[in-house]
Amino acid sequence: MRRSVFGKMLWDQRRSLLGWAIGITAVGTFYAAFYPMVNTPEMRQALESYPQGMLEALGMTDATSVAGYLGSTTFGLLGPTLIIVFAAAIGGSAIAGDEEQGRLDLVLAHPISRWNVLAQRFAAIGAAMLGVCLILAATLIAISGPFGLGEVSPVNFVATSVQLAVFGLLFGGLAIAAGAASGRRSVAFALVAIVGVIGFFGNNLGPSIEGLEWLQRLSPFYYYSGGEPLRNGFQAIDTGVLLIVALVLVGLGGLRFDRRDVAV
Repeated sequence: MRRSVFGKMLWDQRRSLLGWAIGITAVGTFYAAFYPMVNTPEMRQALESYPQGMLEALGMTDATSVAGYLGSTTFGLLGPTLIIVFAAAIGGSAIAGDEEQGRLDLVLAHPISRWNVLAQRFAAIGAAMLGVCLILAATLIAISGPFGLGEVSPVNFVATSVQLAVFGLLFGGLAIAAGAASGRRSVAFALVAIVGVIGFFGNNLGPSIEGLEWLQRLSPFYYYSGGEPLRNGFQAIDTGVLLIVALVLVGLGGLRFDRRDVAV
């Protein structure tokens, strides 16, 4: 498997991927374990005292049910934020990182097209995202009994984690496309950060601002969590939208990558 571009990328990133898997899972389960402390009358009363606009901006309009709490913490703000950073790191280094370090020309010296390299490394990003998110799902399922998370079924934990993986794949696609088009990791990181911030606030604040409701439909966060997979399970249409956008981004980056001179 390591002879392929796909397998070699996963092998080379194995320690980093393990670290990300442990980190994302640890943060997600840490907050999930606090649910019994949040599910109290006192906490409900405290949340009611906060301004509604602030709760909407943070995605915490329902933080006392299991789905609402996990949807605003593990899968609402923390999980997506970590996945976006992960996507920027792995996607930005996939092409641009090798180019900046002078390794990409050695890869392209083999009888393999630039499109093939780009496609296999994008597929490796997808495999990494899915693996990390499924580890998170398995851990949450394992602790759901002791920490009172049984309101959410194992199927819905998996569905939400798959949705999170595809959400991450979109940002990974943006990062690898920007890096392939420009040859610079800084460009990839900047674009991912800008889209992530605008997308988050567009999804959470857009509906509450007159005339800007349409921003929500442009946000990756809407297609990630708008269908509430923690409550409703797999959202095939939303997942399809995220995947199609990711493929389009990679395709656009590939058009530029296939034509420009690679730094050596």
